[in-house]
Amino acid sequence: MSASPSSQVLPALEPQAALQPLDSIVVHIHCAADHTHSLRVWRSTFLLDCHSALTSEMIRWENISLYPHWTVLPPGRPFKFTLYFNGLPKSVTSFDLSEIIPEPNGFYFPNIRRNAQDVYTLDYPG
Repeated sequence: MSASPSSQVLPALEPQAALQPLDSIVVHIHCAADHTHSLRVWRSTFLLDCHSALTSEMIRWENISLYPHWTVLPPGRPFKFTLYFNGLPKSVTSFDLSEIIPEPNGFYFPNIRRNAQDVYTLDYPG
């Protein structure tokens, strides 16, 4: 005779927050007019927690080309593009946006202070 479900011992469950997916982080980047003639972003662009080894990978990009292609910018006008990243735990209070690439001049925005909406607007160059 098997035990009834109500008398079976169930394993401990993870806290509810650990089971829920983290929201994405949205970063809008505004490029100054005539700063450069073209831009691109590499897949190796991450958000890096300033106080631990936690990282968040880029999951989507809008209005910018992915390496090896380039987006030609309109002359004399500012340009905007958006990057989306996997969420970070709420314990993260500041992070760097870093494009880790094998050449100079990758995107790098240090010490971005976390906000409740997880939507950020950055100026390039900063």
